[in-house]
Amino acid sequence: MRSTQKAILALEDGAVFEGWSFGFLGEKTGEVVFNTSMTGYQEILTDPSYKGQIVTMTYPLIGNYGINQEDIESQGPKVEGFIVKENSSIFSNWRGDKSLSDYLINHCIMGVEGMDTRAITKHIRLAGAMKAVLSAEDLNRDRLIEKANASPGLIGRDLVREVTCESPYEWTRCNDPQFLDHPFPPSTCDIRFKVAVLDYGVKYNILRSLCDWNCEVTVFPASSRAESILSFHPDGILLSNGPGDPEGVPYAIETVRQLIGKKPVFGICLGHQLLGLALGGRTFKLKFGHRGANQPVKDLKTGRVMITSQNHGFCVDPHSLDPEEVELTQMNLNDQTLEGMKHKRFPVFSVQFHPEASPGPHDTQNLFGEFIRMMELNSREN
Repeated sequence: MRSTQKAILALEDGAVFEGWSFGFLGEKTGEVVFNTSMTGYQEILTDPSYKGQIVTMTYPLIGNYGINQEDIESQGPKVEGFIVKENSSIFSNWRGDKSLSDYLINHCIMGVEGMDTRAITKHIRLAGAMKAVLSAEDLNRDRLIEKANASPGLIGRDLVREVTCESPYEWTRCNDPQFLDHPFPPSTCDIRFKVAVLDYGVKYNILRSLCDWNCEVTVFPASSRAESILSFHPDGILLSNGPGDPEGVPYAIETVRQLIGKKPVFGICLGHQLLGLALGGRTFKLKFGHRGANQPVKDLKTGRVMITSQNHGFCVDPHSLDPEEVELTQMNLNDQTLEGMKHKRFPVFSVQFHPEASPGPHDTQNLFGEFIRMMELNSREN
């Protein structure tokens, strides 16, 4: 049964959309974006990379399989608001233990249904992602447009500090939420490598993927200095995904710059962008970003095309990178933006997409294997 509480989405350019609240009743500002995934709404809600964003789902029916403990990607939802065409009030899945509506209300996240999500998506594609306000409290259109224009936006803003961990911790299957109700027995496999993960808003499935390769994983806050990370004596360093503008976290860029050449480095999403800046490149804001589980990426060496999961609004400018130092490795076939690179002298590489998926295809999970091989080679040489 649809709520009788009206809600309004107002964009900074004056566009206004109406719907009905099915989550927490409140008011939130953020950059309004769209995601084209057909499934995986729980992973999207809990992906820290969405901090500061109001997410619109293009698939028309959301919530039909409920919410479960296993599919979360962080300690809780990180989106500022969630917009769907239709919320399924009834969920049916053997793992589901609560409805999407109850989950949003429990975590004080606004959810709105009944909006014309196709119209929102077309508007963003034409005009670009922009600042917005989502409200079930103030329904005055003019006031809401003013609030959207007065909101901070994403450019130059440090959102990483809002999602990173407070202190270093070891990630094991024993503290993985997937196994809280069904304890995972201690691994009998030998630990192959120690990996330091710089947490800019890391997804759990990145940590799970490293554990699947028998790595000992220690997660460090984004503000950690290079010397404290290296004192852990890791075999490799992973730069995680995260939210917002990479130029808004200069302290992270400097740390990455100091780590290059010291240990093998693998960057994912925001980690890829920070690496690009640390290598002397530039980043720019995409018109409406890449958010979905169906982005085609071409490997420039093999010609292979992979379908990837992506979530980013900024990109590394390939023309700003020194071709004597950096090799471009992957390209997005939709808009020819840079999707991957590697250093020509040091064991350093990165990708803009998400090889851990969650949600999305598993075409590129082999990249974790490449990281393992890079650490193996480096350990033999040193």
